[in-house]
Amino acid sequence: MNPSDTPEAKIAASLPPPPPPPQEPVSKKLKMSTTTTSDDEEAVTATCTKKLRYKRRKIAIFFAYCGVGYQGMQKNPGAKTIEGDLEEALFHSGAVPEQDRGNSKRYDWARSARTDKGVSAVGQVVSGRFYIDPPGLVERLNQILPAQIRIFGYKRVTASFNAKKFCDRRRYIYLIPVFALDPSCHRDRESVMASLGSGNELVKCLECSERGRKVIGVMGKRSSSEAKSKIVQSDISSNNGDNGNAINEDSLTSELKEATDGSVQNEVTNMEDVLVEEDKVNLKNRPMEERRFCYGEEEKERFNRILKHYVGSHNFHNFTTRTKAEDPAARRYIVSFHANKVVTVEGIDFVKCEVVGQSFMLHQIRKMIGMAVAVVRNLAPESLIETALQKDVNINVPTAPEVGLYLDECLFASYNQKWKDSHEELSMKAYEEEAEEFKMKFIYSHIASTEREEGVVALWLHSLNHRNYPDLRVCSEDTLEEKSPKVNDNADTSEEKSNAVEKNGDSAEIQGAKE
Repeated sequence: MNPSDTPEAKIAASLPPPPPPPQEPVSKKLKMSTTTTSDDEEAVTATCTKKLRYKRRKIAIFFAYCGVGYQGMQKNPGAKTIEGDLEEALFHSGAVPEQDRGNSKRYDWARSARTDKGVSAVGQVVSGRFYIDPPGLVERLNQILPAQIRIFGYKRVTASFNAKKFCDRRRYIYLIPVFALDPSCHRDRESVMASLGSGNELVKCLECSERGRKVIGVMGKRSSSEAKSKIVQSDISSNNGDNGNAINEDSLTSELKEATDGSVQNEVTNMEDVLVEEDKVNLKNRPMEERRFCYGEEEKERFNRILKHYVGSHNFHNFTTRTKAEDPAARRYIVSFHANKVVTVEGIDFVKCEVVGQSFMLHQIRKMIGMAVAVVRNLAPESLIETALQKDVNINVPTAPEVGLYLDECLFASYNQKWKDSHEELSMKAYEEEAEEFKMKFIYSHIASTEREEGVVALWLHSLNHRNYPDLRVCSEDTLEEKSPKVNDNADTSEEKSNAVEKNGDSAEIQGAKE
C-alpha cells in the first residue's frame, strides 16, 4: 500500500503550506555599498570635527609686569590697566571665546592681588576657565603682550579654585635707597637754615634746588616742576604705542623746563653770595657725605626694630585712605616685616624691605614705609607707630613713593597641602630664573633709573618735615618732652607761632582720644 494513499497523508496534503521561517535582520554594515556617497563624507567630517572640539580648563596663570605707564592691576573703564591688556591678549590668543570677550565673570576670572598705580609685580597670579589647546598658549600670549608684561606659565587647578580666596599670604618688596635712612641727607630748607653755625650743619641739596623744588623762596610751593615730574615717561612705557601723546608731552615738558629754569635762575640770582658759595661746597661734599652713611649692623637692628611694630593684627585705618577705624576691613594681619639685605642697582644702594601679610589695603605698605622712614630720620618717636595703630587716634601718615614697591609672590600653602597628591604645587619655584631675569631687566632698572634721573625719593624726603606733617612734630614733642603744649611767645616768625597753635589743637585732640 502506498503511504501517500493513507488518510493522514491526504489530510496533510489538503492543508496550506507552513509560512517560511523568519529571517535574521541584515546589519547596516552589510547593506553599505563599497562606494562612499557625498552624504557619507559629510557625516564622517562632522564626526571628526566634533572630536576636535576643545574644552575649557581651570588654570592658574603666573606672570610678571612693570607697572610704569599703567593705572594699576585691576581693570578700570577708561584707564590703561594690566588686567585690561591681559584679558585682550587671552581673547586674541584663543583662550577666551568671542561671546565672553569683556565679560570676565563668564570664565571665573580672579586675581590674587591688586597693585596700585605704578606698582610692579614679579609673582602675580590670576585664575579662570580658558581654552589651553592647541599647545603654545604661553608663547601666543607673550607675542601679543608688551615686553613689560611677561607670562611665565600656567598650572591646572581644581574646579573650585579662586586665585583671590585661596591665596593665604602676599609678599611685597620695597626698595628704599640707603641715603633715605640717613637723618642728615636731603633735609628740608628750614632744618638746613636752622643748623647754620651750630657746629653740626646739614647739607643743602643744590641739585634738588635745580629741579625747582627746594630753592630758597619757593620752598613748599607747588611749582610747575611738579607737573613736569608727572609727565616724564620711562623708556619702558614707550611700548604702549602712544606716539601722539608722546609728542604733546615732549613739547609740554620743554615749555615747563624753560619756565622752571627761568624761575630757578631768578631765585638763585637773588641769593646772597655766601649762600651760593655754600651750595657749591655742599654740592661737592654731598656724595662723600652719603658714602659715609652705610646700612651697618647698628642701623639694620634699629630699622628692623621699627618695622617689627607692624607685625601682628592691628587696625591700619591711619595707613590707608577711605577706610574708617570702625570698618572691620581696617584690621589686617602682618606675618613678618624685615629689612636685612642691601642690593646695588646701577650704582645705587637700596635696602630691601620685605613684608608678608594676609592682605593689604590701598597705600598701606607705602604708608608703613613712610612712617618707618620718618622715625629713622628722627622726625618722630618710635612710639608713634603704636599710637597710629590705635583705633581712636587719627594721624596724617606720610606715603612713600610708589616706584620702589613690587609684589614678589602670592602664596597658596593651604591649597598645596590639601591637593598635593592630585595637583601641581602652586608656587614660583619653576619660574625662578625667568622671574629673576625679568625683575633685574625691567623692575630694578626702572627703580634705579627713576631715582637717578628724577630723584623721586630725594624730593619726597625734602617734603618729609613737620610743616607738611604736623602730627609727627606734635606727637614727637609730647612723647619726648612730656610737657603741656603752649604757644612760644619768643618765636622769631609768625610761621613758628602758627605751628605752635597747630600743636595745641592737635595735641588736645590726641590726648582726648587717649583718654
